[in-house]
Amino acid sequence: MAQKFRPAGSKNVRRKNIAARLVSISAISATSYMLMLANANGPAFNPDLQTPPLAVGAIVPETGSPITDPVNIIFQSATFVGPNRSLKTNRMRPEIDVIELSRSFNKARLRLAQLRASEPAQLDPLPQNSGLNIAGITAMEIPAPISIAAVDPALASAALAAIAKATPLDPSVPRPNVISSKLAYARAVAPTTQRELNRYSERDRWCLSSAIYFEARGESYRGQVAVAQVVMNRVKHPLYPDTICGVVFQNQSWRDRCQFSFACDGKPERVTEPKAWARAQEITQKVTTGKIYLSEVANATHYHANYVHPSWAKRMERVTAIGTHIFYRFRS
Repeated sequence: MAQKFRPAGSKNVRRKNIAARLVSISAISATSYMLMLANANGPAFNPDLQTPPLAVGAIVPETGSPITDPVNIIFQSATFVGPNRSLKTNRMRPEIDVIELSRSFNKARLRLAQLRASEPAQLDPLPQNSGLNIAGITAMEIPAPISIAAVDPALASAALAAIAKATPLDPSVPRPNVISSKLAYARAVAPTTQRELNRYSERDRWCLSSAIYFEARGESYRGQVAVAQVVMNRVKHPLYPDTICGVVFQNQSWRDRCQFSFACDGKPERVTEPKAWARAQEITQKVTTGKIYLSEVANATHYHANYVHPSWAKRMERVTAIGTHIFYRFRS
């Protein structure tokens, strides 16, 4: 490890610098102390340089006698001393009587009516070939218009009735046809037109049309109606859902174990035959509105194709067979 080495000359220079600094600090301190002890004189202590007294103004009125009362009296007047904001509670707008306000203009209305009555009426010049003699007609013979409205509204009906009687009927204007009493009676007793109501929603009707289309579009018209009737019988039965869509898609998650096979066969169902779909919609409308009913199907709740033999068929009562479908119901 290298040792620190400083020459002897550098040490002497460092000692001299420290001594010079101490001498400078001592001289500055002594000078500051002497200045602090000296008396400080300023212009404020010189009597010749003091500010002269200001002249006091006085309010002298025209009479010549000055006002000697204190100014505090002004601030005790009613202008400055009065109810504060907490006492000013009666600040609501006054109620206005509309009838009295209307009556206040009666004098002005009468005055305007008198001025209008005193002015002569201006007559429009008639054409020369009109053939009318206006030599004997003067301005005073023409009644002056009345500008005062009736105050009592009960007089309106009587005034309108008088105007209706005084107005002559123009024979050139065709009168409205009057309905005969027989025609009016016939219209009154005629039955109202009733629209065909369907209490099932559009979605329910779509579900029933889908069941008819995908289950029995290859069957006859009666065979398709029979399938739709089975769906409606299940909706009414307490063992099944109470909606059409609930019945059609019941147990759709059970592969090949539901009543309507198209709902659980796992195949995508698409409508590719527009005519068959239109027929399914027609049958849906008639079945849901009660326009069509097959007595041989009656209250059947099950069916299957004639080429299959399900195990549940032995426990059911066979009802009928239409096309390739055999229909069953519960045993009583």
